[in-house]
Amino acid sequence: MAGNVKVTLVRSMIGRPEQHRRVLRGMGLIRLNKTVELKDTPEIRGMINKVSHLVSTEEQVDEAS
Repeated sequence: MAGNVKVTLVRSMIGRPEQHRRVLRGMGLIRLNKTVELKDTPEIRGMINKVSHLVSTEEQVDEAS
């Protein structure tokens, strides 16, 4: 898993369990339609899977290697 992944918060965290809110804050998603670019690691993939119904993802591959 090389590269980065763009994650965008597309659904509100209002009314969601506290664990989902913590995951979103941990990824840096604090407001609707905010996009963050994160390293593509197994830990980040697990976080995305926890809140996959609230976010959209876009993979980016490093072409410099």
